[in-house]
Amino acid sequence: MTDKPTNEDFLRLADPMRRELLAHCYRMMGSVHDAEDQVQETYLRAWRAYDNFEGRSSLRTWLYRIATTTCLTALESRGKRPLPTGLGAPSLEAQAPLVTDTEVPWLEPMPDAMTGVGADDPAAIVTSRESVRLALIAALQHLPPRQRAVLILRDVLRWKAAEVAEAVGTSVAAVNSALQRARAQLEEVSPSLDDPVEPLTQEQRDQLDRYVAAFESYDIDDLVGMFTQDAVWEMPPFVGWYQGPETIVRLVKGQCPAEGPGDLKLVPVAANGQPAFAVYHRQDGVYGQFAIMVLTFSGDQLSHVGMFFEESLFEKFELPAKWEASETK
Repeated sequence: MTDKPTNEDFLRLADPMRRELLAHCYRMMGSVHDAEDQVQETYLRAWRAYDNFEGRSSLRTWLYRIATTTCLTALESRGKRPLPTGLGAPSLEAQAPLVTDTEVPWLEPMPDAMTGVGADDPAAIVTSRESVRLALIAALQHLPPRQRAVLILRDVLRWKAAEVAEAVGTSVAAVNSALQRARAQLEEVSPSLDDPVEPLTQEQRDQLDRYVAAFESYDIDDLVGMFTQDAVWEMPPFVGWYQGPETIVRLVKGQCPAEGPGDLKLVPVAANGQPAFAVYHRQDGVYGQFAIMVLTFSGDQLSHVGMFFEESLFEKFELPAKWEASETK
């Protein structure tokens, strides 16, 4: 006769899975804040039910099942989290007044450190860069929640159709049908889930150095050669988005509050398995929070920049709210 599992057993065994469950909930919710809430709810539900856990599946599978159900329940009362590119055509006039929409629950970036992307610990379950990159998360938000769950469980976690059916409360036939529709809708996403996201090349790293130098010296014209011809710049909660190097440069020069060299400070971070920067803006000798900037490369040029003007994200990246200008030199 074996001893009945205890709540202490649960905490010891389940806590190492927190980061991978956070990545799962982030794929479902599109928000670091919402993902944290759903992971917390998952652990609470699992802790309460652990006495009845019979071990017919692994603890990991059981927790993912609870997390999926928790996210689906939360999504019943929430809209999708888009980026501006998902709402309409590009803005044609970079100098036009910017329009914000704070009522839209915008997509948020996720710090790599929170989900284990690139973790050095070989014993850890490492979240793949492919499964959390910004373009994929944005595309997932346009799927109905149940289709989203099916795609993630089948194509990211590689569950069998029968396991997915049990997790989402439907039949195997319904799972296969939902998966087919979800895959068809994601065909426009590039790269696909099966394409590896390679580490940055030396050329890309050099381009990042040049990019930082252009912003910090406020030599914005130098940005033109760093973007692909169809590059996209978007910056929620502003609803407009902008395409093409010349348009992007006009936007930055005309709309950024910086006035000259030294007004901006870019601090390297990592988000969604991609290069990113925390941008600070100097006012009265103090650098204050401005935006989190996530970059996407196509070859050696930048194809997408997402600027996220949400100050609460700085805390998630464990960054200070302010820096004295003298501290950044």
